[in-house]
Amino acid sequence: GRKRRNFWTWREIMYGFLEHVTPDDLEVIAALAQVEMLEAGFATVGEFHYLHHAPNGVPYENPAEMALRICAAAVETGIGICLLPVLYEQGGCDGRPLEGGQRRFGCHVDQLADMVGILESECSGGPDSHQLGIALHSLRAVRKDSIPLTTELLPSGPFHVHAAEQIAEVEEVKFALGARPVEWLVGEAGANRNWCLVHCTQMLPTETEALARSGAVAGLCPITESNLGDGIFDGVRFLEAGGKFGVGSDSNVRIRLAEELRTLEYSQRLRDRNRAALSAETGSTGIGLFTGASEGAARAVASDSGVLAPGCRANIIELDGCAIDLDCLKGNRILDAWIFAGGDKLVKNVWSSGRHVVKDGRHVLRNHCETRYRSVRRRLLEFA
Repeated sequence: GRKRRNFWTWREIMYGFLEHVTPDDLEVIAALAQVEMLEAGFATVGEFHYLHHAPNGVPYENPAEMALRICAAAVETGIGICLLPVLYEQGGCDGRPLEGGQRRFGCHVDQLADMVGILESECSGGPDSHQLGIALHSLRAVRKDSIPLTTELLPSGPFHVHAAEQIAEVEEVKFALGARPVEWLVGEAGANRNWCLVHCTQMLPTETEALARSGAVAGLCPITESNLGDGIFDGVRFLEAGGKFGVGSDSNVRIRLAEELRTLEYSQRLRDRNRAALSAETGSTGIGLFTGASEGAARAVASDSGVLAPGCRANIIELDGCAIDLDCLKGNRILDAWIFAGGDKLVKNVWSSGRHVVKDGRHVLRNHCETRYRSVRRRLLEFA
């Protein structure tokens, strides 16, 4: 029969590429990813950053070298960024050491504290749209005793963690900690409105409702979750319980804002065999998805954005009003058409914190960033 492929086989392929990525490569790759995000309508990125060290696992002379390259790319492209250096201590709940490509991720609490100190200085001297948070990779990758030490490094957050993405992860955490990942993070680790739990595709109804009550944001990546076969986030139950969500890109197989929102809605429809699953009280599904994601994401990255109002950050998307998909439409029907019919090709102009970075559908540095990326891509594909 055909070879069975899943999240875990994809992960090994990813690790193989990581053996060859240099700091210069990372800055170039990040810049193009940010260009694509801005062109899709994302004005801010929460960068879940755990590619810390050289391929042999030895830290660079500046232990925050790779993180600073992400910041440099954000300065160049003009995207707002919440940088989230990640604690990554072990290869599983049994404490096994990191191996192969994972060695570049290795980071203990004292090392993370050093990075945070460097990055606090960098973020304070950079654009005011640069924020700093902290992340745990997952409950599999950190020691239980390290979690409170990590949250104390930046007590006011933001604080992100991958949680309940795969069935095997849930089973491993339950065996080691006596509870499922979301159950443990809410009940034992004290997840609150400063936290963002990423994926959460493997939750029981009681966990979904508890996560909503905690105030923590569910960070959803529906394109990636579909691509990797993770599962379906229980969005209907979560929103009915008052939960907040944001969307973003993860594996970056496709960076598309409208498609992330559409895929989230369609996953609910396919599971429950209905329509307009996540619609707002106005009856517009587009409004429900877009405003919900905007407000939740703003909380997840501690940004004064998510709404168009005086005193808030000027993160603005202008759609192409001349496009055929929007012709004759008004009000909420415009958002519905963008998300479910027109897609990201309708994004005409984007301002990130008032910076006009996308004009007539293209980032102002698209050609420059693309040329550099082609060279890096060509070299890395030699190792495929």
